[in-house]
Amino acid sequence: MKDNKTLELKVLKTILCVYIILCIIIAGLNYGYASKADPEVAAFIAWFWHFYENWIKTLFIVICSFLTLRIIGKSKITTMRKRNLIGFIVSALVVHIVTPLILNNSELYFFTMPLPWTTTPLQLLNSKSSFYISRFPVWGAAGITAALIFYVCASAIVILGTLLFGRRWQCSTLCLFNGFAAEVFAPAIPLIGKPKEVNQRILKIFSVLRWIFLSIALFFTLWWILFLSGVPIGGSVKAIGKIENYKYLSTELLMAMFFWVAFIGRGYCYYCPLGTVLGLIGRAAGQKITTDKAKCIQCNQCNKACPMSIDIKDKAKDGKEVTSLSCVGCGHCVDTCPTRTLSYSTKFLERVSRNREISSAKQQINKPFE
Repeated sequence: MKDNKTLELKVLKTILCVYIILCIIIAGLNYGYASKADPEVAAFIAWFWHFYENWIKTLFIVICSFLTLRIIGKSKITTMRKRNLIGFIVSALVVHIVTPLILNNSELYFFTMPLPWTTTPLQLLNSKSSFYISRFPVWGAAGITAALIFYVCASAIVILGTLLFGRRWQCSTLCLFNGFAAEVFAPAIPLIGKPKEVNQRILKIFSVLRWIFLSIALFFTLWWILFLSGVPIGGSVKAIGKIENYKYLSTELLMAMFFWVAFIGRGYCYYCPLGTVLGLIGRAAGQKITTDKAKCIQCNQCNKACPMSIDIKDKAKDGKEVTSLSCVGCGHCVDTCPTRTLSYSTKFLERVSRNREISSAKQQINKPFE
């Protein structure tokens, strides 16, 4: 059994390594070499990029979800993790396979993250932006309209889902940027060395970065909104687009992969601008970890399991709710608690739970009369 687990872990690490290498190579070719290459070569690079991003990535998610459950499930309860992984598999199939086939558009994954994470949908509203210029000959007006409708629908699903289910809905169920990798490749991260502890000094740095990156994202969003509204504003469409690309490649894509290689899976989640916005929405939704279902034995397993370094144990000691803005709702703490003290909840989920209890109580009352 131990040999099987070791082999499965090696396979998982190998797939993660291949995924990272391919990401770097394809990003370099697409954002660097393709613009200078012959049209045929550039077209092939674009085709391979989308084939990789859609089909290969989805295949990796399915295979690695199975491997992760095999590795973790041999020693731990995986109820919440199973829900996470099932969510990511369904999300990948819908975003990367089914919808692209229906709409005949292999780039719909650009439109799955709501503002302010990316301004790609706003760029598509301007005929002078490089994104519009490169896509219009391929998509046409109808294709652009379909992509924007898809974006509105995807954003509505994320926002409404977060209002009902908290940040867990996006960050631990739907996110195909970093959330999926943190869950799907969990046992293999970091690739080098052992899992690192996020100390208080690093947490303070992440806390500052969170608001810096949110401010940057809001700046780009506001710039495009003002520009599209006809408000005179400095800067050119081309320059802003390039700066956003560099920001994405350096501080998001490469940094996320650096965390996977040498640090932790959820590193980027600490300062993801969309995650911060959804964290605030999650608070309005009443997102929390309840800690009073049973007596806490202070074993510290919840703190060890939390990928966002939240001090759950201290709250559980007094039966207080955990309402951290950083909580991604992954439920690792819930799974690992030996006394089943913890549970994930929101106002909506509490209402559903109460209705079930009332319905169950009514059934019990009516039984003697049946």
